Amino acid sequence: MFFGQSVPAVGVTDLPQDAYLLDVREQEEWDAGHAPGAVHIPMSELNERAAEIPRDREVYVVCRSGGRSAQVTAALNRVGWTARNVDGGMQRWAAAGLPMVSETSEEPYVA
Repeated sequence: MFFGQSVPAVGVTDLPQDAYLLDVREQEEWDAGHAPGAVHIPMSELNERAAEIPRDREVYVVCRSGGRSAQVTAALNRVGWTARNVDGGMQRWAAAGLPMVSETSEEPYVA
């Protein structure tokens, strides 16, 4: 899916160290493995939980491969947030060897 230039993006290795990373994957994906310090709000809960997302800083949105997070990024930007899509999502994050944690007793992985 192509979202064009209307969706600003950033590479996984270019995220600021203190980035507000919003993971919009579903619960089972989050449980399997996610970035340490990320905030989990599934895309399906975004409307109800949008008030939890800060408006005073840039929001970096991640999903599995970048499609859902691009949709969320575009939506957030349309209604006043400053957001960027994390290009390639958690698949690219894992491929880059960046740290991950899981909510299970298993080694983290991208579901």
